[in-house]
Amino acid sequence: MRRLDGAGSTISMWHEGDYSAHTRGAKDVIDGARDLACDAIAEMDVAGSREPFHIADYGAADGGTSIDLHRATISALRERAPGRTVCITYTDLPRNDYSALFTTAHGGRPGVTSYRDEHDGVFVYAAATSFFEPIFPPETIDFGFSATAMHWLSALPSPVSDHIHMAGARGEELEALRARALADWQDILLARAAELKPGGRLLTINLALSEDGRHMGNTGGANMFDVMNRLWRGLVDDGTITASEYRRTTIPQFYRTPAEFHAPLLDPGGPVRCAGLRLVRAHTRFTRCPYAAGFAEDRDAGRFAETYVPNTRTWSETVFVNALDATRPLSQRQAIVDRYFRSFADLVRSDPDPHAMDYIHECMVMEKVRPGEG
Repeated sequence: MRRLDGAGSTISMWHEGDYSAHTRGAKDVIDGARDLACDAIAEMDVAGSREPFHIADYGAADGGTSIDLHRATISALRERAPGRTVCITYTDLPRNDYSALFTTAHGGRPGVTSYRDEHDGVFVYAAATSFFEPIFPPETIDFGFSATAMHWLSALPSPVSDHIHMAGARGEELEALRARALADWQDILLARAAELKPGGRLLTINLALSEDGRHMGNTGGANMFDVMNRLWRGLVDDGTITASEYRRTTIPQFYRTPAEFHAPLLDPGGPVRCAGLRLVRAHTRFTRCPYAAGFAEDRDAGRFAETYVPNTRTWSETVFVNALDATRPLSQRQAIVDRYFRSFADLVRSDPDPHAMDYIHECMVMEKVRPGEG
């Protein structure tokens, strides 16, 4: 078990291509949305233009999870606009592993075929700017895409006092998180509305809280975040970490409901609609945890623990490390986090059936309308 790249940052995905290698479920989600992307392209006026077709992938990590969606998108575009130049810009935070991203996009990762091997005239770029801010000049993006990224918050109003995640937040703490999440979502939509060309499309696939109360890691059986919280609190009980370190540990995420996602786009006098962004279609989608599905077939508890737990670690590790006191040597903080995830794996190995990280996403296709339309 490893890694601590970007340890000085609050949030960082695993580097060197390990994020995609250990997040099969996230790729399954994106692969399942290829039809939405291709349908969105089919609804756009793409033929006849000699300008490059600009695609933005917001919160792309190492690019491995979305590479096949972009392959499908480019193919759909080229069917209607043969030879049209395509520019893809991947965006993420400055500490993202852009070396791994470019290696993937340029076909240098073993077992991964790049769309550049199949299509000429495709140019790849990156932008190290948060999607909470404007990233591109006004009206320069034809098709925007983001998956399993915009549940992260721009800032944490305050730690959740007795849990590590919004799933355990209550009362004023929960409402403060909700207010931050709703403000963030409006900021995201306004930035994208400004960047999209009139007639452009935006496809987002966001982790959500379904109408029946389900969310990622809480679709039946054990609640993944409650399990993680209990194990982390156990390190306080045995004296490994302090109570203050535990209280500092909050994964800065929020799962919005479908209604919360749709509201800014449906408010006739609201700033998002005034900026020209419209909701074309939306639905809530369930995706089975691939590691739990594999275990259901082979009943190999060891294999399940060795694949499922690193999946959770790829996106949460730095949160735990950075909650530990900075006076601790980095090696000590790493050892504590290693022990924590070993205990998680041991728990899953000993009693695997309740565990899974199924996904609940709200899939939304949006359009930037021309002035005077809609």
